[in-house]
Amino acid sequence: MMALSAEAARWFLPFVAPIALWVAWSDMKWMKIHNYAVLALVGIYLVIGPLALPFQVWAWGWAGLALVLVVGFVLSAVGLLGAGDAKFAAAMAPFIALGDLGNFMLLLASVIVVSFIAHRVARSSTAIVGMAPGWESWHRREFPLGLALGPSLLLYLVIAAANGPMF
Repeated sequence: MMALSAEAARWFLPFVAPIALWVAWSDMKWMKIHNYAVLALVGIYLVIGPLALPFQVWAWGWAGLALVLVVGFVLSAVGLLGAGDAKFAAAMAPFIALGDLGNFMLLLASVIVVSFIAHRVARSSTAIVGMAPGWESWHRREFPLGLALGPSLLLYLVIAAANGPMF
């Protein structure tokens, strides 16, 4: 059983899905997670969060955002994480129920491994690279972490949404 209610996940999903997919795509294309994607995700939590979550849970979500932002900036400052990755991870944080944190971290780790392998296989294929020859991630040593962050949030919400009665 998930700590995030199926109802809350269903509130968030239609708004979060396009942003999560955009982040994965844009990080592969430009090796950049744009600030407007981060702000849009925060905006969704600001507007939809009070409708989907009890007020106290929603309010504590902002503390999670702040904590992940501070940790992300430290990791970015020492070169372990891109600044866009840090900001997007912070924007994702309020959507993850505290009771689901351990399972979400396992999900995120799994998606990172699968995404990394898939990206490396794809960029070694001239046919795939030929379909998107200008993508920055094909030519850089760094891994586009947005390729894992966005889908991890999306998958988490899909699993949570499926965890309860449909009607």
